[in-house]
Amino acid sequence: MNMNERKCPVTLKIILIGDSGVGKSSYMNRYVNHRFTNMYRATVGTDFLSKTVNIDGDTVTLQIWDTAGTERFQSLGTPLYRGAHCCMLVFDVTSKASFSALDLWRKEFLVQGEPQDPSDFPFIVLGNKTDLSDREVSGRSALQWCEEIGAEYFEGSAKEDLDVEKPFQRAAQSGLQQYKKHTLENTGHFQITCKQPTETRNTCEC
Repeated sequence: MNMNERKCPVTLKIILIGDSGVGKSSYMNRYVNHRFTNMYRATVGTDFLSKTVNIDGDTVTLQIWDTAGTERFQSLGTPLYRGAHCCMLVFDVTSKASFSALDLWRKEFLVQGEPQDPSDFPFIVLGNKTDLSDREVSGRSALQWCEEIGAEYFEGSAKEDLDVEKPFQRAAQSGLQQYKKHTLENTGHFQITCKQPTETRNTCEC
């Protein structure tokens, strides 16, 4: 069990997916940079931020990937989803449509991301914009769906900085469990996240 004692730090890949405009970028920026802006800017392709945290005595670097929620960028999901240790499904509590879309986002992630054990892969469902009064999705409805798919549910507000830390902390814990499980089961499978190859060979002779 010396796997966890390697000098190489653990790097976890956390993916945020969901419809455009639900606040994925805002939540990520509030968590990593402690900033929020009312200026909406649609993510073009992907955004990426990292943050080092301590999880149960392990120093872990979170690579947090915020994906574009528009159909024209969904083809980027195929390479991006692979190698993820946890997926956060984000919706807007004032938009029932964004909540209904999560089932499709989840299924697409499982197909494109190809996790080794789909039934055991950790999903965190996150309801954003709880500071707004025109709510369309109750916490009870969201929790019920999460129980059906085996996910954990959190909600909060990136704008008001309400309960922003909790979902990422849980994603880190779940991702670390996933990392340890599959690193032990498949030596080297996930080590690519912290150990870069010394040389790159181009097998294409064209």
